[in-house]
Amino acid sequence: MKLSEFDFDLPDALIATRPATPRTSARLLVAEGSQITDAHVSGLPDWLRPGDRLVLNDTRVIPARLTGARRRQSDQGETEARIEVTLLQPQSDGTWTALVKPLKKLRDGEVVTFSNDLSATMLARADGQAVLEFNLSGDDFDAALQEAGAMPLPPYIEAKRKADARDKTDYQTVFARHSGAVAAPTASLHFDEALLQTIAAKGVEVSHVTLHVGAGTFLPVKVEDVTTHKMHAEWGEVGTRAAQEITATKAAGGRVIPVGTTALRLIETAARETGQIEPWQGDTNIFIYPGFTFRVTDALMTNFHLPKSTLMMLVSALMGKPVVDQIYAHAVAEEYRFFSYGDSSLLIPEKNTVNAG
Repeated sequence: MKLSEFDFDLPDALIATRPATPRTSARLLVAEGSQITDAHVSGLPDWLRPGDRLVLNDTRVIPARLTGARRRQSDQGETEARIEVTLLQPQSDGTWTALVKPLKKLRDGEVVTFSNDLSATMLARADGQAVLEFNLSGDDFDAALQEAGAMPLPPYIEAKRKADARDKTDYQTVFARHSGAVAAPTASLHFDEALLQTIAAKGVEVSHVTLHVGAGTFLPVKVEDVTTHKMHAEWGEVGTRAAQEITATKAAGGRVIPVGTTALRLIETAARETGQIEPWQGDTNIFIYPGFTFRVTDALMTNFHLPKSTLMMLVSALMGKPVVDQIYAHAVAEEYRFFSYGDSSLLIPEKNTVNAG
């Protein structure tokens, strides 16, 4: 299975740098097997049936991008260097792993000051990453980070514009609860409270799980034989209630539809051992590519993904590679907006296609 099989041509103009406003006005490509329909997210309930269950990732994105200064005394006086930090993952001892630019300008033991309240000491480095210890913890840290940090926009948006105040709302789901992600579960950005209420009125249930999306989600695949790719790990949890709800939906004949590849990867991880979803907590590095057997997922709502990415492999595993080729050719031809702030799709494999209308 070659990496080049998951490539496609994408005009740069189709990469969205701002979300649709309002959120539900984004377009929705609905694929029932190979049958494609152009719709809008506001019409999502029309494609769902009473008894279906959406699975939502309730992670909260932290403003993980910080800009600060390192000051150093020398015989010539004080020198200062601008340091950019992107937080990656909290550690059990309270420290953080982070990307630091430029790493060569920061020595172990030196302090970077981000604001009057927030600073961090460089403890160590390994594999191009830094270990930082902040001067604050708990609620004090959260408050200072909220004030000093910026949303960690994906590289393909960051290359076009810097994060601003709007992104602190735009790049967060309306049901975000548990802080820890450094990237958003972007399919969920299309939901607002009114849409959730309409979905509930349709008789569609909702379950929440948590997967803290990491920066590794943007790492490119560098091997030509994709089956040898090593996935990054992300922390997640499927609680007892969510596992019971999903089990009940399956038993009653309803469809389980994760919103976003993060929710999908998590519930499939939680079902790996027994074939049935169980309460689960830990780091998952599950890699889903064609040939994968889905234990829980019946359909998927997801945005449009980068060429040659693991997410292209995931949707190909769900829908079949020829169908995904048709979907993406249609999306490009119809000028759907791509990636994190772009439009969305509802992917329903052939065996699960019954439109309630």
